[in-house]
Amino acid sequence: MARSLAFDVKKLYGLQQFDFHVAMSIIATHLQQQDAVLTTSDLSAHTPMMQQFLRIKAQQPEHLLFYRMGDFYELFFDDATKAAELLDITLTARGHSDGKPIPMCGVPYHSAERYLARLVELGFSVAICEQTGDPATSKGPVERQVVRIVTPGTVSDEALLKERRDCIVLAVTGHKTSSSRPEYGLAWMDVSGGRFRVCEVSGHEAMLAEVERLQPSELLFDDSLSLPAEISSRIGARRRPVWEFDTDTCYRQLTSHFRSRDLRGFDFEHRLQAIRAAGALLSYVKDTQRSELPHIQTVQVEQPDDALILDAASRRNLEIDRNLNGGSGNTLMSVIDKTATTMGSRLLNRWLNRPLRFGTELRHRQQTVADLLQNYHFETIQPILKKIGDLERILARVALGSARPRDMARLRDALAALPELQQILTTASRATQSDRVKKLAQRISEFPQLCQLLSHALVANPPVVIREGGVIAEGYDAQLDELRSLSSNAGQYLIDLELREKQRTGLSTLKVGYNRVHGYFIEVSKAQAEQMPAEYQRRQTLKNAERFITPELKTFEDKVLSANSKALAREKDLYDRLMQEAGEFLAELQGSAAALAELDVLCNFADRALNLNWVQPVLVEHTEVNITQGRHPVVEQVLETQFVANDTHLSAQRQMLIITGPNMGGKSTYMRQTALIVLLAFCGSHVPASAASIGPIDRIFTRIGSSDDLAGGRSTFMVEMTETANILHNASANSLVLMDEVGRGTSTFDGLSLAWACALHIADKIGALTLFATHYFELTVLADSYPQIDNVHLDATEHQQGIVFMHTVKPGPANQSYGLQVAQLAGIPPDVIQQARQKLLALEKLAGKPALSCQGPIQDDLFVSPDHPVVDRLRELDPDALTPRQAMDLLYQLKQSCS
Repeated sequence: MARSLAFDVKKLYGLQQFDFHVAMSIIATHLQQQDAVLTTSDLSAHTPMMQQFLRIKAQQPEHLLFYRMGDFYELFFDDATKAAELLDITLTARGHSDGKPIPMCGVPYHSAERYLARLVELGFSVAICEQTGDPATSKGPVERQVVRIVTPGTVSDEALLKERRDCIVLAVTGHKTSSSRPEYGLAWMDVSGGRFRVCEVSGHEAMLAEVERLQPSELLFDDSLSLPAEISSRIGARRRPVWEFDTDTCYRQLTSHFRSRDLRGFDFEHRLQAIRAAGALLSYVKDTQRSELPHIQTVQVEQPDDALILDAASRRNLEIDRNLNGGSGNTLMSVIDKTATTMGSRLLNRWLNRPLRFGTELRHRQQTVADLLQNYHFETIQPILKKIGDLERILARVALGSARPRDMARLRDALAALPELQQILTTASRATQSDRVKKLAQRISEFPQLCQLLSHALVANPPVVIREGGVIAEGYDAQLDELRSLSSNAGQYLIDLELREKQRTGLSTLKVGYNRVHGYFIEVSKAQAEQMPAEYQRRQTLKNAERFITPELKTFEDKVLSANSKALAREKDLYDRLMQEAGEFLAELQGSAAALAELDVLCNFADRALNLNWVQPVLVEHTEVNITQGRHPVVEQVLETQFVANDTHLSAQRQMLIITGPNMGGKSTYMRQTALIVLLAFCGSHVPASAASIGPIDRIFTRIGSSDDLAGGRSTFMVEMTETANILHNASANSLVLMDEVGRGTSTFDGLSLAWACALHIADKIGALTLFATHYFELTVLADSYPQIDNVHLDATEHQQGIVFMHTVKPGPANQSYGLQVAQLAGIPPDVIQQARQKLLALEKLAGKPALSCQGPIQDDLFVSPDHPVVDRLRELDPDALTPRQAMDLLYQLKQSCS
């Protein structure tokens, strides 16, 4: 079969400026699709059904094809081999291709969701091919077509989504500039929630930080980009051809969708990289959904300067919503999330991952939490919110036409709860004498007309799916009621017919029955079968009985079965109209859902403040992180003993704390709790402390813990230095920097020198608010020369050659490292500990330092020069007692002693 180049030339003509590389990419993509057919044998060698499959599969080479055949979705060829292994289902074969059996497997259509969920979780996409033609009128194979494509980032089905996490598809493009920092455009969409966002960032680290923040389920990137393995090898990462990111095509795609002449109204007109990413993403999602996405009604530009910035390493180290093992336990989110709705939970996650900077919105959140705490208003609001449920995702399915009956019932129940909620909010706003709660209530509308419609139309507890009927309530539609009555009266008719026929024929074994295969029948035993009247026509022979049908029963069967199918068709039509009528309120419903989710999060903040004994931080205009009796929000909850609270005082006059103390003493906990308290404050939440005042913070950096990047060819020390370099290049005087054990991945002198230089650069050149934990005691002398640096230590004490951690932050440097005691706690054999202790004594003796009972640092101070005899002589000298001659002689003596 010759290759054809009869592809859609509009893709080329759509480019206002012809680009050779873009054109070649279009042609290559087309030929790749052609190869999907060419790799199989000549289509004429296949059955008409397989010919249809191959033609459809050629259009979907990137996706597994679920091909509907009766009650199953079937997969063939490589798709079948792959799916059988992934899903642990039986691989069979049928027919032949090039003399070989065709691999085949299938899943029942009514339980396909659990198989789709597994494939999506593994990062695969699936094209759903349904029967769209009428089998009764089809001369060949029933017409089929792909109705949607299920991909990891574009799913909207409830069974395929994680309730408390956004499902995001992200597109990334970019270009190199004259500087060494590339410019990236990012666009992401939450199809199940109706959100569409874009941003532009400068530099590789900023792009990685956004990917880490968003945690996309699916990542699309421009094929011309050279991205690191940590991005391109992610589950769900897909290269897309260059022409999909063409600027002019993407611009038209966006203006067409939003029915706008330009993008000025979206603050989006001249953001070329964002336009490219957004247009490519919008086109991709429309293709997967086979829909115009009516619930995506705007696109919002996120400005990096509006939020407190955290790089990728800092997000991981702070364990905001994922712990270091990749799970969700023992994270900030696991402690703070007591939201009443799952849409509130997802919004809370977004707030925690994108804290605000100083501004009106942050103070609005703080004030609303305070209002909700007053008279415990949040406690009366939360039960109502639980009745509302996940309105956000229900509306997305309504817009896409995929809402199920129980979705519509939940929508009905949510709308029914809104009047009661409005009454509570009105009472709360009056009691607090604040307009914060009132303004929030104004964003939540009531929908009496739609609520009444759904209440009248739906049964109280509808079934899961519409196909079996039983969704529309009796009395809603006269035509449906009439069709249903035919079926409901059938039972009595059959009873009457059986009794009448028994009396007429005198046959005691006669009974009237029904099954789905053969329809209605009159059954008698074999012994009495020969006595049946002449008008009885044999329908089926069984082992011990015969089944018949009469003209009267046949007429009744046609009428009833026709009524059943007509009733189901009528009910499906009514249900579709119901979704369309709900869709007319879509924009207003989405606005209300967003306000309800926000109310849920703010009530959650109030709940956590009350039940965890948190306080509202004071936001001040000057540089400061002043925390009294601060606590780690997560560690505090998992400890069986009482958490030891500590103060943190950083300001323009006290910019850096050098933190010393033993391993396991609590240095990392102390540092992380400071960062988490600041992060919570900039989300609008109360914080775990007895008091806190915090000034403007633009970024939080953390360099904590050790890890390598074997896939990227980076050692532990290289990762450490890369993260440190990012801090030194990007931190400002308004940044909060946490640095733990810088320099420990190399030799002692190298590591100490690097730690010294990094600490000095941050304190002297950058001026960031910094917590600098170290085991290099030599760094503690920095406080003697730089007034903005101070020493603190985590307290511990020895007990019977062991160690007791006090976890208390005290002024000044630690007096020793307690390394051997910690090793002993870890289970190092006693003879090894004893040998190490002897070696340590020898080293200290060699260095001229006291042994373990010392009160000062045991390591040599490498950054203080030892005294010289000349210095000693000068220190003892009284210049006023010398004659000029004596002074000249002394000068020559000193010079000679230096030679």
